[in-house]
Amino acid sequence: MHPYCERARISTNDSCLSHSAPAKAPPPPPPPSGGEEKKDAPPAGEKEEEKEEDKWMMFEFEILGEPIKLPVPKPPPMPDFMRAILAYRFPASIDPFTDLIYVFWLFLVVAAWNWNVWLIPVRWAFPYQTPDNIHLWLFMDYTCDLIYILDILVFQPRLQFVRAGDIVVILVHSTHCVSHREFNDRMEAVMKKAYIYRVIRTSSYLLYSLHINACLFYWGSDYEGLGSTKWVYDGKGNAYIRCYYFAVKTLITIGGLPDPTTVFEICFQLLNYFVGVFAFSIMIGQMRDVVGAATAGENYYRACMDSTIKYMTTYHIPREVQHRIKTWYDYTWMSQGMLDEQELLIQLPEKMRMDIAVDVNYNIVSKVALFQGCDRQMVFDMLTRLKSVVYLPGDFVCKKGEIGREMYIIKQGEVQVVGGPDLTTVFVTIRAGSVFGEISLLAGGGGNRRTANVKAHGFANLMILDKKDLAEILVHYPESQKLLRKKAKTMLTKDKKPEEKGGKEAVAVIPPRPETPKMFKAALKVTEQAGIEGTFAKLKAAYKPTEAEEV
Repeated sequence: MHPYCERARISTNDSCLSHSAPAKAPPPPPPPSGGEEKKDAPPAGEKEEEKEEDKWMMFEFEILGEPIKLPVPKPPPMPDFMRAILAYRFPASIDPFTDLIYVFWLFLVVAAWNWNVWLIPVRWAFPYQTPDNIHLWLFMDYTCDLIYILDILVFQPRLQFVRAGDIVVILVHSTHCVSHREFNDRMEAVMKKAYIYRVIRTSSYLLYSLHINACLFYWGSDYEGLGSTKWVYDGKGNAYIRCYYFAVKTLITIGGLPDPTTVFEICFQLLNYFVGVFAFSIMIGQMRDVVGAATAGENYYRACMDSTIKYMTTYHIPREVQHRIKTWYDYTWMSQGMLDEQELLIQLPEKMRMDIAVDVNYNIVSKVALFQGCDRQMVFDMLTRLKSVVYLPGDFVCKKGEIGREMYIIKQGEVQVVGGPDLTTVFVTIRAGSVFGEISLLAGGGGNRRTANVKAHGFANLMILDKKDLAEILVHYPESQKLLRKKAKTMLTKDKKPEEKGGKEAVAVIPPRPETPKMFKAALKVTEQAGIEGTFAKLKAAYKPTEAEEV
């Protein structure tokens, strides 16, 4: 039935019923809540059941082919670091030179090795291992043995080696002494200041030699009898500390020790003196080498500065110039830790020099608008030709009228374009990442002169690109060469003044020959009349005007 008919039928029936009973108004509908109907909230019992279900999980297994499900409590949520540990997969091969995990493992192996090297002599000489504490000693011994076993079974078979230029993974078991030396090499390679670790290592060698001497002295005292003579240990106080004090006085030959009385004591003391002098001299030499290697760069810087100061003093250079040169030395050394970067990088292969240059300077050069659109490899080759130069505050980078042979890229600091009668008027300030002097570099031919005065505003570190170096690079990149020439032509056309378009008169490169003096001509005539054929006649022939000159 049509909805309209249905509504009409219901309306008719309602009108009939209105005569028999009074009509009641229908109850008003409930007000909507925010325009949406409310959903029936679950009863409190269902919420509790859901919470109980979240706490349990079903554990499924089979017994005699029948599946069985048992509810077991859910484990607590796992921390993030535990998930990272469980998700870690041990690598199939390990690079011993770059893998920090292997360096940490070497630290554990060396720690176990040091436990045995230091404490086995103590347990042999001193009565520190007793039946009451032997379980602690055995626990540490078994822990060290477990580290050794893991190193042999897990790490050593995965180490990478180079064989005939190829990287291979073979099982090579190294002794723990070799692991100790390997750990020392890796620590020196990882640390930024390796000399600190070298000082610690050399000091530990000295302490270990004193440690062995202390153990031997207690053993000798026990052999002679504790307190039997004035020379041996009397058994009072802490045995290890008192024996170590004796070892320090003996090896460093401080003196003040009681004289030995028996033959054993005399032989022991003589051996102590010889070994002490030899070992202590070796330690001093090693410490001197370590400190010398740590300060080699600074010593080179001091030697260069001293030589320069001596030269300036010898030739009486003005004080102001000397002060500026000293400031340049100090700032250059503090800012980059060396005086010449090229001197350091010249030892590396060309590919490695390019990699270092790209990492250091590419972010700055890539933002220069002049080189945008050029070949990427051309920019890489250009980076290896850049030279870093530091300018002091007020130094002129270039002056107007000078022959331009370089282009400058500002790495750090600022430069200012100045002018005016006294060159104090600042026209524009150029900041880091900008380039200037490119017109002289890109213009064809030679003799391109600077068009402005540029000086450093504060300390400025500039990268310089020589015109000859750029020309050698562009030979291999013709597309980039065309692009740079087009940009250079646009710059020159933009900067050219209207009065210059008419051109200037050509200036002769070789000036015309000056006219022969009149007195010299008269002398030539006199010699000709006299018939003298000599020097003046030859000069006349040389200066005789030719037909071409007369025309």
